[in-house]
Amino acid sequence: MLFLFAIAALLVTSIVGDSCESYSHPQYGKTGKCIQTSKCSNSNYISNLCESQPADIKCCFSAGTTTGTGNCPSIISRAGWGARAATSKTNMATPVSYVVVHHTTGGTCTTKDSCISKMKGFQNYHMDSNGWADIGYNFLVGEDGNVYEGRGWSLVGAHCIGYNSKSIGISVIGDYTSLKPNTAALNAVKALIQCGISKGIIQSNYILRGHRDLDSTSCPGNTFYAEIKTWPAYRSVQRIGSTPSFNTPEDYLVMQDM
Repeated sequence: MLFLFAIAALLVTSIVGDSCESYSHPQYGKTGKCIQTSKCSNSNYISNLCESQPADIKCCFSAGTTTGTGNCPSIISRAGWGARAATSKTNMATPVSYVVVHHTTGGTCTTKDSCISKMKGFQNYHMDSNGWADIGYNFLVGEDGNVYEGRGWSLVGAHCIGYNSKSIGISVIGDYTSLKPNTAALNAVKALIQCGISKGIIQSNYILRGHRDLDSTSCPGNTFYAEIKTWPAYRSVQRIGSTPSFNTPEDYLVMQDM
């Protein structure tokens, strides 16, 4: 009888598995992963949640990642990628009625480390070269599938003149003139928009636009633009008095409202 009980217990353990990834941390949500304690940044780990693992494997929680509810993706916070402090902030009235999609141009990134390096470069350029208060976009998305917090949900961005105070600006890291972002990045963009709707930040009947719809730029690249035009919320716009300049880099056209 004892033998049968032991077998049953083993089967239950194998079916249930470690409880780390199902545990909801009061601050970081369900971001736990079973890894060696030496690899857990800031030592944010909890013991006894990796039942089948050796003693040096703990349930590690990343302070740089926040997990939303419902359709929200994991978002790497400003602290998580090492953002500089903004020199000024302007609160944005929500919910907003627009989502404006961009690409950064330049190289893409497929790992968290390489995307963080890109994020720091964008912020330095926007603040030091352009003289802005912060990185211009509300959020950026890497081909590693992560969303990176720029100005976030509540602050006016500097990504599309005339629309900064009434839109969330999302930029995918890379140049998508001749190819579209990978599936991980596209899914992250879609999930981020749904997250904004669930939070009441973006109107449920929002209008999706590409940057080129609203300014003289090729952004977000020909191939990515063709992709977002197939999304249900996309609405075309009649441009008056200007046409896209297809050789103008994105960074020179991201402007603050004056």
